Amino acid sequence: MINYLYLVAEFFKTGLFAVGGGLATIPFFYDIASRYDWLDVSTISDMIAVSESTPGPIGVNMATYCGYNMGHSIGGVAGGIFGGIIATLALVLPSVIIVLIVARFLEKFKNSTLVNNAFEGLRPAVCGLIAAACFDVFKNACLNLELYKSSKDIAAVFDIKALVLFAILFVLMRLFKKLHPIFIIIPAAAVGIVLKM
Repeated sequence: MINYLYLVAEFFKTGLFAVGGGLATIPFFYDIASRYDWLDVSTISDMIAVSESTPGPIGVNMATYCGYNMGHSIGGVAGGIFGGIIATLALVLPSVIIVLIVARFLEKFKNSTLVNNAFEGLRPAVCGLIAAACFDVFKNACLNLELYKSSKDIAAVFDIKALVLFAILFVLMRLFKKLHPIFIIIPAAAVGIVLKM
């Protein structure tokens, strides 16, 4: 039971402080992975790919997955379902509480310089969190720093197939800005399966 309480505390904290949407939750997931065995750092990139290609917000999908893993290790499938549900609820509860409070006092705070200044300060912090998350995802998907540490061969750092796929998809997304992401996600998944990336 104590593990479920840790799960609720971690995801409540993530939901409370991950300002800026789903990508802002990624640094919190790396932190959770470093302290608990519910989540492995190497699977975060896979979770992001799955979360981005399935319906729903990325943070909620990742919380559900993480809660299911933790609960499943304790109580099988039933424990996994319970863990997934409480992790998801814990992640969204802070937002629900804040929205209810803000909705009640919105008119009073709408023109407050203090509130506007707080949001001005939050914007760069959110950009930094998202940029750090993007770098971590890129590093885990396209680079192999552990192999470099053991071999000291600079060429071993780069996963050439992943870098080529990244470059091609990046260029396609820049050229065809109106292209729906699903037309990038499905071929990328197929290439990953074929090339066993």
